[in-house]
Amino acid sequence: MIKVITSAERHTSNKKWIHSEFSFSFADYDDPSNAHFGALLAHNDNELRPGQGMHEHPHHDLEIITYVVSGVLKHQDDQGNHAELQGGSIQIMSAGTGINHSETNPSDTDNTRFLQIWLLPDQPGRQPKWDAKFYPVEHKTNTLLPVVSGKGEEGALEIHENITIYLSSLETNRELKYLQREERRTHIYLISGNLEISCPDGTFHLQPGDAARIRKSCDLNLKGTGSDMSAEFLLIDLP
Repeated sequence: MIKVITSAERHTSNKKWIHSEFSFSFADYDDPSNAHFGALLAHNDNELRPGQGMHEHPHHDLEIITYVVSGVLKHQDDQGNHAELQGGSIQIMSAGTGINHSETNPSDTDNTRFLQIWLLPDQPGRQPKWDAKFYPVEHKTNTLLPVVSGKGEEGALEIHENITIYLSSLETNRELKYLQREERRTHIYLISGNLEISCPDGTFHLQPGDAARIRKSCDLNLKGTGSDMSAEFLLIDLP
């Protein structure tokens, strides 16, 4: 089964300092029928204004993944970690028994766009940890690049959940195959460009901000289509 959630179906939160699009219930958006997809609890597409940010706040027992699409995101936490994450960077934060952190846009002129994903951990009460890595665009061009994994994928940041997150920048008319497993879920989110997903269930066309939630389906054919720019997307394999 493939269910496409269009960009327009997301919940919009527009504040003076941040614009957010929520794919699942989050903050002031409470929809019991759209609370999660397996272990995936939140998937937010954020645009943070210059000089703005989230002041220090706590988390616990969450696996939090941040992908900086453009601009710079400054991270600080009470574990002594701090970084200015450039566009193309992935950050993981296993909140475990508790971690306090802040996220800000250090630029005076440019917005920062970042995706933030919340996942349930495989078990509560783990020690907090943080890590980050920059992935050049050529590493994800016309391939599925594993960037976060709880399954020991080489080169991926490690988290405490049986998932793998892939990044891809698929040029127009280039295709990739993804072998969908019967017992797994797949979440695909299109960041930019246009993407075609096809299998015997049908053919589906995604535009920026659209997502596909896939269960008990077939092997997928992914194709960049209809745009001068590559189809940049994120694919999550999860239980």
